[in-house]
Amino acid sequence: MTVVLTWKQLHDLKCAELLDAADGWAAVSTQADAARDRISDEMIRGLEATQKGMAAPAAIGRLRRLDRNYDYIRTECGLVRTTLSSLVYELVGFQGQLKDALDDAASLGFTVAADGSVSYPAGGTNVVTNQPNPGGSASADTPLMSRPPTLNTPHPGLIDPNPNRAKAQDIADRIRRVLTAAREADEHFSTALNRLKAEPGLDVTESTWKDAAADLAAVRKVSGEYLKKTIPTGGTPAERHDWWTHLSASQRDEYLAACPDILGNLDGIPAAVRDEANRDNLQLLIGKLSGTDDKEARAKLDGLRSIDTQLRAAPEPGVPPMYLLGIGEEGNGRAIVAFGNPDASKNVSAYVPGLGTSLDEDFARNDIARARATAKGAGFYDPSSASIVWLGYDAPQFEAEKFLDVNKLAENFAVMGDHDAKVGASAYNQFMAGISTTHEAGDPHVTAIGHSYGSLTVGLAAQQHGGIPGADDIILVGSPGTEAKTADDLGVGRDHVYVGAAKHDVVTQLPTKEEATGTALGGLLGGPIGAYVGHKIGEHAGGGTDQLYFGTDPASREFGAHRFATGDGPSILDMEKLNKLKDGDFKNPVDVSAHSHYFNPDQDRESARNIAKIVAGQGKKIHTQEPR
Repeated sequence: MTVVLTWKQLHDLKCAELLDAADGWAAVSTQADAARDRISDEMIRGLEATQKGMAAPAAIGRLRRLDRNYDYIRTECGLVRTTLSSLVYELVGFQGQLKDALDDAASLGFTVAADGSVSYPAGGTNVVTNQPNPGGSASADTPLMSRPPTLNTPHPGLIDPNPNRAKAQDIADRIRRVLTAAREADEHFSTALNRLKAEPGLDVTESTWKDAAADLAAVRKVSGEYLKKTIPTGGTPAERHDWWTHLSASQRDEYLAACPDILGNLDGIPAAVRDEANRDNLQLLIGKLSGTDDKEARAKLDGLRSIDTQLRAAPEPGVPPMYLLGIGEEGNGRAIVAFGNPDASKNVSAYVPGLGTSLDEDFARNDIARARATAKGAGFYDPSSASIVWLGYDAPQFEAEKFLDVNKLAENFAVMGDHDAKVGASAYNQFMAGISTTHEAGDPHVTAIGHSYGSLTVGLAAQQHGGIPGADDIILVGSPGTEAKTADDLGVGRDHVYVGAAKHDVVTQLPTKEEATGTALGGLLGGPIGAYVGHKIGEHAGGGTDQLYFGTDPASREFGAHRFATGDGPSILDMEKLNKLKDGDFKNPVDVSAHSHYFNPDQDRESARNIAKIVAGQGKKIHTQEPR
């Protein structure tokens, strides 16, 4: 039998008891979080550091499973807490509306029956009988026009002349509306709570997290008004930081449980908090995308799994701890990874990757490795250094290594406009403003780094009003230009702009847009390759241009930046492949791997060391190279 909520039950409901229950679930969630931290930070890392025997991997595996279990308990208990708190939030509002209606009835001398009908006294004078209009009862089920006729209402269907009737009807309708809303909320929240159950002996796997992601969606659907809309997503990083700072510990826990995807990607929230939120959201995303047949989703899933593995791995000697400052599936995917806490480090760098970058295994393997190498290198000169890779935008989607593929020349150049960089520049500046806002000391040494197309993004960010927030130095490597005429346009002073351009990095020697589009693409050396070769011929003849695809060559003398020393990299044109190309074998003859070596000390020791010095605030100690 279905029990229908009455106004008396709603009126007498003790919401404080529900809040006590929510607090109990919150306590369990907090305890699970503490247990998870102890297992991860103390037990697992202790075993990894001290135990090398055959039993160690098995023990670590069991601990990792326990870690995942506690993580799941924390998430689910937090969702129960949020659901109960949200229900109380709704019910308190309904109780307030009900109280207003009952108070209005009492002030008018009306009586509210158990079924919600409202009795009213006689009122007004009948114009025919000169007697008071009799009282009656109004119900939300009985419209004004349908009251049975009496001596005082001789014409059926006319509105009751007693002025109290309309007031009573309004109160009855209000009571009915609030009861209807409360019953619907009770049903919705009960459904959400019923989802938050686990079978005994549950093994926490990716499918479990997929279910947890559905649980979060269900809870958010019913509690959206309670939490999500109170987060200042439209505010500045400073406003968001102020909001977070003034929340109680209990409120923070609640937001972390219900909105990890929002908090984890919110500039202005402290790095440690973002890391905690994103680690939870990472599991939810892995669960959500697991089992899909979509190619793009599978690529993102591979990237997410790789990031998860790296987060759980023992820290490499000399590399600071890993922080996950952003993660998401929108667009080509989002991921922001730091080595070292940017809120506590004296030196902070944020590197923007370029062409073809998306949230996939290649990003997780290569771009994150570049941030790791930069953190390790900078730490040699100053241990208080944090390095970030920022994938917070959609870069043009083709691989840099295939940029001059003869089969895709026109297609690739058509894709490479500056729209993505402009959108990314605004997002990057927002992120960098957050870095300055949350820094504990308030004034870190900040280096903005752009690689490849990412250098255009950084360059455009620097040319926005006010420049890159907090930036002291700018590094451009493998750059096709920034749309700036000189280094002075980047807002930090030309003495703080550093450029790395390997001799054989073809992206740093691209033709101008006019050269790229003005040469016929049909011939063997037509189009961009022909323009590139023309570039090189002109250079050797002493008449090379200082203009690239996106404006002045940052490595040129005219641009005015410091050009630091790099390795040459592999030769650009593979003559053996080029000869085959003439014979009709259209295998790409261009080797652009020099474009990707700048951060790797094993591939370009000179460049990696110079980048590390700049990031550590020792730019004056770099080895320089003559501008072009």
